[in-house]
Amino acid sequence: MARPPPIRPPVRPLIGVTASARRSLTPWLFNRLALVRAGARAVRLTPETDCRFDRLDGLVIGGGDDIAPARYGSLVEPTVRIDPDRDGLELAALDWAERCGRPVLGICRGAQMINVHRGGTLHTDIHEVYLQAPRLRTVLPRKRVRVDPCSLLHRLLRQGECRVNALHHQSVDRPGQGVRIAARDLHGIVQAVEVPERPFLLGVQWHPEFLVTDRGQQRLFRALVLAASERIPADAPAAA
Repeated sequence: MARPPPIRPPVRPLIGVTASARRSLTPWLFNRLALVRAGARAVRLTPETDCRFDRLDGLVIGGGDDIAPARYGSLVEPTVRIDPDRDGLELAALDWAERCGRPVLGICRGAQMINVHRGGTLHTDIHEVYLQAPRLRTVLPRKRVRVDPCSLLHRLLRQGECRVNALHHQSVDRPGQGVRIAARDLHGIVQAVEVPERPFLLGVQWHPEFLVTDRGQQRLFRALVLAASERIPADAPAAA
């Protein structure tokens, strides 16, 4: 009697996580953990690595330094550290994802980069615009965010209001082409964006990778991995 063929383990999608070449080690490790827990493999992408986008099944555009103001048409001179090489890498990665239909999750700076990539603009310093907003900078979930009930983000978080961390001083100003605001904080600062015409193109202004015990936040990674998995052929070789 012939033996049945061995059951092959499911293919784990490969997700690229963008980062600065100089630092960003802690966010990378937390992003990697979140992706592994969600069933994916992760690879760190920096301007100094050999970035082959065609190997990837999806992207996380990670947090980090400010985006250069010239990228979104601002004349304001940068007063903080910027990383032009990383800006170029991430814009190229988003070009590729758009062209090839790959899912993207933007985190903090990544949400802003999604907007810039689609022709939108940023507030270079939210405290010059939102004067009543506290200067909150913490990895703890101390900021309250209201989520649009008609958004993809709402379906993933399964709640209309959540508490998140805050590690940014820039934010989305004018939305780019096809970009929809999915959440704001209590002071009106944009906290999430998405592009409904794309199957999965979502950016959040906070860092869900640090909220390891929050099931709603971890569902963002699972949704990304699921979207990436759907693009893998059934007969693809199993991941090592």
